[in-house]
Amino acid sequence: MQKHALIILSGLTLGALAVFLVLMGNPGNYGVCIACMLRDITGALGLHRAPVVQYLRPEIIGLSLGATLTALATREFRTTGGSSPLIRFSLGFVGMIGMLVFLGCPVRTVLRLAGGDLNAGVGLVGLIIGIVTGTMFLKKGFSLGRATKISPANGIIFPLFILGLLAAALITPSFIFASKTGPGSLHAPLFLSLGAGAVIGVLAQRSRLCMAGGIRDAIFFKDYHLLYGFLAVFIAALAGNLLVGTFKLGFVGQPLAHTDGLWNFLGMLLAGLTAVLLGGCPLRQLVAASEGNTDAAVTVLGLIAGAAFAHNFGLAAGPKGVPPAGQVAVILGLLFTLGMGIAVCKFKVGGEVKNEKSRGCQGTVVS
Repeated sequence: MQKHALIILSGLTLGALAVFLVLMGNPGNYGVCIACMLRDITGALGLHRAPVVQYLRPEIIGLSLGATLTALATREFRTTGGSSPLIRFSLGFVGMIGMLVFLGCPVRTVLRLAGGDLNAGVGLVGLIIGIVTGTMFLKKGFSLGRATKISPANGIIFPLFILGLLAAALITPSFIFASKTGPGSLHAPLFLSLGAGAVIGVLAQRSRLCMAGGIRDAIFFKDYHLLYGFLAVFIAALAGNLLVGTFKLGFVGQPLAHTDGLWNFLGMLLAGLTAVLLGGCPLRQLVAASEGNTDAAVTVLGLIAGAAFAHNFGLAAGPKGVPPAGQVAVILGLLFTLGMGIAVCKFKVGGEVKNEKSRGCQGTVVS
């Protein structure tokens, strides 16, 4: 049990802070959602103009800076890259579309379920099947290549970008957009959100918390270590919701959710599949990018681009359901991802890549 103490502590802390952030002003069942928060930041920067989802979410800023400072303090900040960046960008792009059709990332899937949202249960089934499918590609030899050490100058660009977001959040210049209504207008106080994000970032960096990696490792290695973290997220969030009276069991009337089961399922199937092929869910990608991994940073840029595209072209879901364009986009995203998995298995790139269970689920090693 001592071996699993850190991952369990990380999960319990994330789940508890998620409930607390909702009490302090974040939208319901949305204390922490990497995909949704990146989407809101994308809108705040004007990369999409959906007026209800624009806000520089401090949780993302704090999480990234917490992970960076922890990696520097523990000498784990290493600048690596060069592992199929264009494929990573593309998979991040289509994965984000799947998550915005479902309305949440793997972290929010667990938090929604802990709040009683049964639609998230449908999404969780899709997520698991997507991860299982991705694991089948891994067993067939899927690899995005070997990351290598590169100039340290590359590794500081992403943290500098995050510092720029921090400055913008503190100064609030006129060119930064902020929602007056809708989810983007609902948020906890700035410094509280920054602090909560930093705590999560420190713990996620040390524990390698990753839900997609947890399910993958359970299938691939029969190792359930990472899954303990997300069981802890669920337990802490469920207990918190029951304690403060925000638990509501059912499909209808859930915050920032829709009841279209097919697209909840397919959206998260796409998210799970891309996460495994990328080597980690959005939370792990954000932490790895903050540790100097430029492949993960490219993936985060793909997530941001996917969010901008989804809202600029009307693909994202809303409380009323999924627009036809979003449904088409998910199907195309699944076809693209499956095709990419087959192509990469057939035409190996960069040699064989070993999976690093103990390092999380980034999926590459430094040569």
